[in-house]
Parts: sequence; C-alpha cells; structure tokens
Amino acid sequence: MNLYEYEGRLLFKKYGIPVSNSGLASSPKEAKEIAERINPPYVVKAQVLVGGRGRAGGIQFAETPEEVEEATRRILGMTIRGVKVEKVLVAEKVDIEQELYVSFIINRGGRTIDFLVSPLGGINIEEIVKEKAESLLRQEIDPLLGLQEFMMRKAFKHAGLSKQLYGDFKALVSSLYRLFIEYDCELTEINPLALTKDYELVAIDSKIIVDDNSLYRHPDLLELRKERVRFKSDLERKAELYGLSYVELEGYIGILGNGAGLTMATMDLVSYYGGKPANFLDIGGGATKERVEKALSILLENNKVKVVFINILGGITRCDEVAQGIISALEKYGVKPVVVRMMGTREEEGKRILENEGIHVLDSMEEAARIAVELAKG
Repeated sequence: MNLYEYEGRLLFKKYGIPVSNSGLASSPKEAKEIAERINPPYVVKAQVLVGGRGRAGGIQFAETPEEVEEATRRILGMTIRGVKVEKVLVAEKVDIEQELYVSFIINRGGRTIDFLVSPLGGINIEEIVKEKAESLLRQEIDPLLGLQEFMMRKAFKHAGLSKQLYGDFKALVSSLYRLFIEYDCELTEINPLALTKDYELVAIDSKIIVDDNSLYRHPDLLELRKERVRFKSDLERKAELYGLSYVELEGYIGILGNGAGLTMATMDLVSYYGGKPANFLDIGGGATKERVEKALSILLENNKVKVVFINILGGITRCDEVAQGIISALEKYGVKPVVVRMMGTREEEGKRILENEGIHVLDSMEEAARIAVELAKG
C-alpha cells in the first residue's frame, strides 16, 4: 500500500519526525482557509501516487492565501502520468540551506534492510546517483540486530552535517527506522530532508510503502484504504473486493499478467508498438480459474478496452487453470478480441483448451503485443 504524502506526514508526526505545518484541501476555498491558518510563504502540492509531479506543474509556490487559492485551482483536475489530481497539500514553505536524502528499503536479495543516505537530495536524486554513485551511502541492516549506532554515525559523516546536529539526525533516523519496522514497511523515504536556514532538520516530503499483507495489524491504515475506495471507479472498487491489483489508465488495450514485473513489461511493450494500455492488472502467482475469471471480467466490462492482451508465464501459476478462467469469463461476460501469450507450467494443456475454443496462443510476448496493438487500431 502506497501512502499519499499527507498520509506519510501524519505518520511522521506520530513518530516525532519534524514536518512543516500543513493541511489537506480538495477545493480552492479549502486551500485558502488552510493558508490563512499557517505562516507564509506557501507551497501547494498535488497529492498523487506517482512521481514527476514537480515537472508536471503539480508543485507550485505562493506568497498569499489568494495565490494559494489560484494555484490550487490550476492544480486540481490536472492529470499527472495518467492520474487525476483530486486533493492538494498546502504547507509552509521551508527556507532550505541543503537538501539531503534518507531512506530505509527492503533488500529482498540480501534479506536485509538497506539504509540509504546522500548529501544530495531533491527531485533529481535518481539522476544524481547515476552521475555521482559515490554520493549515495548504502548500509545493510541485519533485521535481527536492527539499526546500530555506528551506522548512524557513518551516515551522519557521509551527509556532511556539522557535529552539533548529530543528536537531531540520530533521533530522526531512529524514528524513521522504528516507523519502518512497526508499520511493516517496504520503504520509508524522506526526499528531501531539509537543513533549514535556522539549522533544523525537517522532512519536506514523505514516501511510504506498507506491505499489503500486514494491513490487518494496522487498523488506521485499513481505515485509510476504505476511504480511498470511495474515490475509485466502479471497476477499481470491484477489483479491490476481489483482492486484485488493478489500476485504470487512459488507454484502450486491456492488460492482464501474472506478476507485477511481467505486467509492467507487457504495458511497456504495448506502448513500444504504438498502443496505449488501459490498465495495470496483476492476477499474482498461483491464480485459480475463478481468480482469472474475475480479473478478466473487469476488462470485459471496461468500455474503453478494445482488445485484451493476456500475458502469462506459468511457474506456480498453471496455464490450464488460466485457460479455463479465460473461457469461463468470455462465456459469462461477453466477447472481445483476446490475444494470449502463454508459457510455463501445463502450457500444452492450456493451449489445447484455448485453441479448442478458437483462441490461438502465442509464445512470443513481442509478437503478441504487436498483434494486440494492430487489432486495437483496426
């Protein structure tokens, strides 16, 4: 579960991590009222779960409540990387001396937690790290031992801060790590962590990803999730009830894959061949006939979808179960052009089931993507 910036700020406050005064608004009038309660100057920030909002005009500065109102009017309703902005965060603009980067992230390969620190934070952190790899310090934390004092000292030295700030830095990093552990996070990130002109450390932005499987242990996050569902489309709410990872996009080619990486690669291929994905839909590993049927029903009910591209690489997922789910969904929810690429466990059986129903199965995902785009374009 990805948290919005304003949700992350609430957790930061709970754990004593310094943040600027702010408020959440869903209208220009609300934004102006928030600005009147906090100190100028201001920053107005689009609340979306995608990156690149600054470059897209989703972060704007203002000197007066009236300017905040006008900035909010410009930001609300804009689309950033396919996501419509429905809320903004109005915050006090911090007078920044230096921008740093601090995060904790799961290292699945190493079975550790990576502690990352850089003295060069900000919106271009990815580019900076590529050009100056030495600017990013990575330390691996043994989950059984936890964050150690020597790690914080090493990170502090790497950040290049003056000695009198060590106590503040240690308290902030310790709190961020405690949040990471106690909320079963996959990522907690502050970018940028600002050193202000008044020589204080303040979290300017928050990025938090919580393991979905742990949400039953966090009633506060479950409530946030329920609140989000109210703002989703009917099909997104349906997918939520089915326990599916589904996000609607602006395109016309329905995408169904098993595994987030494969599904994203499928979307990239469709775009490469000139098509536009209508969604992200991951059925996960080990999907049953019933799960495939429910997932495909969502794409068949989406009026924007002209063609469905199903890309399956069977490991624990059985191709015959997928094939049976596809046939069942087409019988129950109506027929649309379907392109299937299927390989892996019980592949031959799955292909036989589909080809008996007149659905040809491809081995090459590149060829399948190209055909899906051609069909969609008529």
